[in-house]
Amino acid sequence: MRDMNRIIGTHDVLLVTLDTLRYDVAAELAAAGDTPALVRYLPDGRWERRHTPGSFTYAAHAAMLAGFLPTPAAPGPHPRPFAGAFPGSETTAPGTWTFDAADLPSGLAAAGYHTACIGGVGFFNKRTPLGSALPSLFAESHWEPEFGVTDPDALPNQIARAADVVARLPPERRLFMLVNVASLHQPNWFYLDGASRADGDTRASHAAALRHVDAHIGRLFALMRRPCLVIVCSDHGTAYGEDGHTGHRIGHEVVWTVPYGEFVLQ
Repeated sequence: MRDMNRIIGTHDVLLVTLDTLRYDVAAELAAAGDTPALVRYLPDGRWERRHTPGSFTYAAHAAMLAGFLPTPAAPGPHPRPFAGAFPGSETTAPGTWTFDAADLPSGLAAAGYHTACIGGVGFFNKRTPLGSALPSLFAESHWEPEFGVTDPDALPNQIARAADVVARLPPERRLFMLVNVASLHQPNWFYLDGASRADGDTRASHAAALRHVDAHIGRLFALMRRPCLVIVCSDHGTAYGEDGHTGHRIGHEVVWTVPYGEFVLQ
């Protein structure tokens, strides 16, 4: 684990959650060379296999934004990069950056960061009290229907908004930005050539959505200021008929196992 006490205050931080992305699909496409933009940045060109802290978007993001990122899928203990200060924490180590707040955005704001959220799925849409809970943790938050699950160009639209956020930031002000990418989430049938609404979402269309994300995400990394710590991961996976299951918010392996990557843009 890198020493986060050397990162916070000197680096911007970008957290990209590829909402609903399955580990097995991500690993297969990386190995096949189908996601070259992501592979370029991932350590050793591979996703790390981890377990999510929650089986659906709200639970997983609430945990991650409190410092509980996906946990390596191997025996621990596993020190955390960020941790709220509380007695008895067994995953706080010398390299952990600790904050005296209930959530990571508030902790980083107290350390001088501007915090911004560019939402994707419905838990970020700010149309209801529940849809406002996660965005309210940030000083600046954005959501539009064009960022959501039904727009095939959601990620390019989000990247354009991210560019605006970065452009308005004073050079001396550090940035923490969350981009929640909705493209992998259902519906995703429209990313698969030849598919129709009647075909519905499948593991193949999920993979096609990831190839679409890979075609655009390099522009997000390129617009970030240097140096920048990037964490790109899934919040949870989803089932496409495995053992009779469809969707998520269930305790299935394809839901709990997620891809994780961490790197520094220099």
